[in-house]
Amino acid sequence: MDTTPPAERSAVRKVAIRLVPFVALMFFINYLDRTAISFAGPNGMNHDIALSAAQFGFASGVFFIGYILLEVPSNLALHKFGARRWLARIMVSWGIVAALFTWVPNAEGLYILRFALGVAEAGFFPGAILFLSLWVPAKHRSKILALFYLAQPLTTVIGAPLAGALMQQHGIFGLEGWRFMYLGVAIPAIMIGVVAWFYLSDKPADAKWLTSDEKEWLTGALVREAQTTAAAQHVSAWKALGNGRVWILSFIYFGFIYGLYALGFFLPTIIKGFETQFGTKLDVFQQGLITAIPYLPAAVVLFFWSRDASRRGVRAWHIAVPALVGGVSIPLALATNNPVATVAVITVTACAIFAALPNFWTVPTRFLTGAAAAAGIALINIAGFAAGYVTGALKDWTGSYIVPMFVVGGFMVLSSILMVVLARRGAAAATPDNDRLDTVSSH
Repeated sequence: MDTTPPAERSAVRKVAIRLVPFVALMFFINYLDRTAISFAGPNGMNHDIALSAAQFGFASGVFFIGYILLEVPSNLALHKFGARRWLARIMVSWGIVAALFTWVPNAEGLYILRFALGVAEAGFFPGAILFLSLWVPAKHRSKILALFYLAQPLTTVIGAPLAGALMQQHGIFGLEGWRFMYLGVAIPAIMIGVVAWFYLSDKPADAKWLTSDEKEWLTGALVREAQTTAAAQHVSAWKALGNGRVWILSFIYFGFIYGLYALGFFLPTIIKGFETQFGTKLDVFQQGLITAIPYLPAAVVLFFWSRDASRRGVRAWHIAVPALVGGVSIPLALATNNPVATVAVITVTACAIFAALPNFWTVPTRFLTGAAAAAGIALINIAGFAAGYVTGALKDWTGSYIVPMFVVGGFMVLSSILMVVLARRGAAAATPDNDRLDTVSSH
């Protein structure tokens, strides 16, 4: 028999309906702008501005230098000024920078704009995670974050063909197709950023769309949870930056993000290479459709895997098993001699990465609150610069993507091992249920 209070059911349902789709739309636009370079590169940009694979990898990764420099300060500013103002400001800023890619003249200009885009976007993703975490207590968080994370694979399912269609519009405003694509994905960021200023609310107490009972339940549950966590852990914002768990989680997340960006930035290039390898001519729209194939199953797996995690409570194996599967499968993607087999293996990798990510993000908020959560989540999210550059450099050095993909797989396997070790290290001292995550050691 369901004993959940009516106010709890209705409040969580309203948050899921009212906030999650809008924040997911923001994330959709964010990820599309960030990875637009992966579509532009093999479809005219690399040729027009004379980029090698290493230069393309550097341009993909230099984004993260600016992102890293301002990630923690940006998330602390969000905590201070409120998510509504700060997330809206971030979106408008990155939309303006993203539009400037339309007129990028050379490799140096591309590096500058990618760096500036990282500065402009800094804090958005961890800020969105923090924002949603402040609206629902821990037991509902996995489900809410899973709904939010659906935007990422769907970005490619919808965005890859969309980018392909935009790149086919050569000559509009006198622009090459890849330049017009940059413009087409930048304008929505500015528009939705303006809407976010008026649409979002910083906390349940400010939400006019909740009843008084729903506001009271949400506020009370979140306050009690924050007080319990703060009393047990005593982690300040600065201590969070030196917390052992935060750093281990950063290494674990690096494995996921390495795999994710290796797919996101280089999959379109790999698919473009099918033309040379197998003599199959593909236009940019067809390339976009093939790029989207792995991500639709990934969205389905993400949803059901996270639903299981929400029902059972997130366990270490909800994160470690997908990491292991992804780590083993990703190097196999280029070991096949058939495009269908290659895309099938990449699909397995995408499913594994996206199954793990929303469950992973429930872990930091179990022991961090307030400014500490803002700083800790931002630090964990600082990963990715090396991924793009190293992948491109290794490809130039070896002449293929096989070695880079083995490196990516190795880091994902390491993430799986660290997740199990982290969970068992803390849980063994507290409970016989060794794979639970809520007792992970703080040492």
